[in-house]
Amino acid sequence: MIDVEGLTRYYGEKRAISDVSFHVNKGEILGLLGPNAAGKTTTMRILTCYMPPTSGSATVGGYDIFEQSMDVRRITGYLPENPPLYTELTVDDYLLFVAQLKGIEKSRLKSEIDTVIEKAALGDVRHRIIGKLSKGYKQRVGLAQSLLNNPQIIILDEPTVGLDPKQIIEIRELIKNLRGDHTVILSSHILPEVEQTCERVVIINEGRVVAEDTPENLTNRLRGSERIIMQVEGSEETVKKTLQPIADIQNITVKPENNGLVRVEVESDKDVRKELANAVVKNGLGLLELTVDRFTLEDIFLHLTTKEEEVA
Repeated sequence: MIDVEGLTRYYGEKRAISDVSFHVNKGEILGLLGPNAAGKTTTMRILTCYMPPTSGSATVGGYDIFEQSMDVRRITGYLPENPPLYTELTVDDYLLFVAQLKGIEKSRLKSEIDTVIEKAALGDVRHRIIGKLSKGYKQRVGLAQSLLNNPQIIILDEPTVGLDPKQIIEIRELIKNLRGDHTVILSSHILPEVEQTCERVVIINEGRVVAEDTPENLTNRLRGSERIIMQVEGSEETVKKTLQPIADIQNITVKPENNGLVRVEVESDKDVRKELANAVVKNGLGLLELTVDRFTLEDIFLHLTTKEEEVA
């Protein structure tokens, strides 16, 4: 649905993005993740034909961003980081104005506006002045305008920035409900946002793509081992003697002074939790806790954006 090849953009002598390439499948929600000033917004502006790249190419819904920019705009809904709202208008009047700008036929205007108001859960405020709405509702209005005319592709730039936790959850659910009916690119520097909303992730750092895959696959590629955290009643010597015979264990760290904390590193594709528990109980030691300390998207993000290493 979206193919990006070698996009590069300079602002004067400053390079904002360099050789950015990725693909988005039809009906997929892709997360564009990176620190502030990583190049996410520049990439989105290029894909929405807001600005051209210095070099490279991209197609959106099969249309070329250079040769068929009006077609790209026709099938794309865009929510910039700061929604372009006319705060003196009511929600209904604003959506009517945007719908007319998008060329929606007069006979379809009411049904289109009703549809996006329902999707964005704006029914209770549709007749209110936008300027008097909360930040969360203003974001919903911005999202609603991006959904007008049922676009194939929706591009959302930091859609939850500045919202409180409750509003973030609400907007997140709205976005997740777009899956399948729309192809979505969502940019964020908020890790849980991407992890809980997106099926795949493209991580950008200093204008370059440093990783592209599902969060799960990125985790599997990055880790060479998996760490199991235990809390065991027993001396360091006894605990090590009990656990060392178990196959696939790479390292054991025991800290009796820290409430019996035990860290066990094993090969990433091995699950030895049952063997660990059985060994501890069989030898009369007290097992108080056993959990897997897994890599998170935050670990991957920090690894890639601080060490500048690619996950191929």
